[in-house]
Amino acid sequence: MALSVRLRPWQKAALDQLAGSQSPDFLAVATPGAGKTTFALTAVRVELGYQPNRRIIVVAPTKHLKTQWAEAAGRFDLHLTADWSASERLPSDLHGLVTTYQQVASDPAGLARMAGDAIVVLDEIHHAGDDRAWGDGVREAFHGAARRISLSGTPFRSDSNPIPFLRYVGGQAEPDFEYGYADALGDGGVVRPVFFPRIDGHMEWVDTEGSVHSATFADDIDPVRSAQRLRTALSLEGEWISEVLSRANERLDEVRLDHPNAGGLVIATDVEHARGIVDVLGQLGASARIAVSDDPDASRIIAEYSSSADPWLVAVRMVSEGVDIPRLRVGVYATTTTTDLFFRQAVGRFVRWQAGIGAQPAWLYIPDDPRLREVASRMAEQRRHSLKRRQDRFESESDRQVLGDDEQLSLFAALSSTVLDDEDDDAELTPVPDTPWAPWVAVADTNEPFADDPELLLDLAPAPRLGNLNTSQAEHGGPATPIRDELRRRLRDDNSERVRLLVRATGLEHPAVNMELNRRSGVHRVAEATVRQLQNRLREADRWLRSI
Repeated sequence: MALSVRLRPWQKAALDQLAGSQSPDFLAVATPGAGKTTFALTAVRVELGYQPNRRIIVVAPTKHLKTQWAEAAGRFDLHLTADWSASERLPSDLHGLVTTYQQVASDPAGLARMAGDAIVVLDEIHHAGDDRAWGDGVREAFHGAARRISLSGTPFRSDSNPIPFLRYVGGQAEPDFEYGYADALGDGGVVRPVFFPRIDGHMEWVDTEGSVHSATFADDIDPVRSAQRLRTALSLEGEWISEVLSRANERLDEVRLDHPNAGGLVIATDVEHARGIVDVLGQLGASARIAVSDDPDASRIIAEYSSSADPWLVAVRMVSEGVDIPRLRVGVYATTTTTDLFFRQAVGRFVRWQAGIGAQPAWLYIPDDPRLREVASRMAEQRRHSLKRRQDRFESESDRQVLGDDEQLSLFAALSSTVLDDEDDDAELTPVPDTPWAPWVAVADTNEPFADDPELLLDLAPAPRLGNLNTSQAEHGGPATPIRDELRRRLRDDNSERVRLLVRATGLEHPAVNMELNRRSGVHRVAEATVRQLQNRLREADRWLRSI
């Protein structure tokens, strides 16, 4: 179908720059919440308007984001599967697939056979530098692609494992287009202003050699002791984390008076830590769900939380980037990871703007650790300048420091942690004197300020036609045109159920029943079957059952 998409100014500018580029490679760095997915899928649809026979391959960091990308592509009438494996041919009624960097590294040759002349989207491309094998896999798999669109939510370096297909200047990846947090705040209606209540404390601990130490976050200590101090503050054995969770929960209760389904997120250190945080929140009268990257149900948990009004989600290695939960307004940074990149990705969970709910500041409670203080200070400075610029414009008043594995068997022990002083958002980081407006009110409640600009409405040519899709609502339930990958999964499940029934009814073995159904329906392999072929196979199974 033909499709019209309303772009944000930065998306239109980036698309124009991409269209004028002669290079097959394009890196767009845009702040979380700005709409990188919409930009990329619009770019793909534009490209397919000229080259309709090209396959689409999206590479995402996590399994959860594979599903999210497939669903987003479906809204652009692009059918991508998140279930493809290198041992299978892509069904002919799909435009392409979504995979992960880990899967790319496991079989780059298999993807290379599909990627020749393809359009490749590399989401959060900095992950290709996490492991040398990942970067090597990306290079081998996609060297023959016609177009490679790389995305990232923040500028990044890759000194040890340079990432293929990018330009580097002084170790920093050089974007072809960049749209930062300050730019988005200045435009309005794109991202929220985020505030950083910093909580000091007094911590006591026994180090790995059995020596007792104590320090506040204001004390200047070496990196090893600094990591131990942070770990002590976050320990469930002390008072610091309980007090911070209490303050964050009170803030969320206040926010929910005007934004009833507003949510809170705690980024925990590990699974045991997450479970302890859920217990503390429970003692405060607040319920919480846990999403852990190793849990196969994590994606479902996040999806259910996102669409609910539940107050809290506690996550471990699950929502650092890419996961879209727009209702998040309050967070607690309770992880020992202190790198600039990870922190900015965590902040990105709280910035997504929601039209129609008025002024919507967000708060991320952080330990007053010097490393976190520094990056929070830079982001707070961007926020202040951007909001002041918007006030003038609208004339309105309205280094990863994780303790090593050997620590687990050492003498290290957190003894105590207490909060020292009251937080004051982040006003003390870089004070702006004589500021006459509430710092989170950039303008009054507004939709996107450029929503009526006709230059930002882009009409896209229809997506390339693939295999016919028979989606009778009465037959399959749900909407009349479901995302093809979801429909294929339902049809596979239905086919599997019919095979079980036929095995019981005929006394034949599973392989024999599958072989006969494939013969009757003209299917070579179920994993490679189109939706129409799966529907035909299901009808043949029903005929066989009725004949018995």
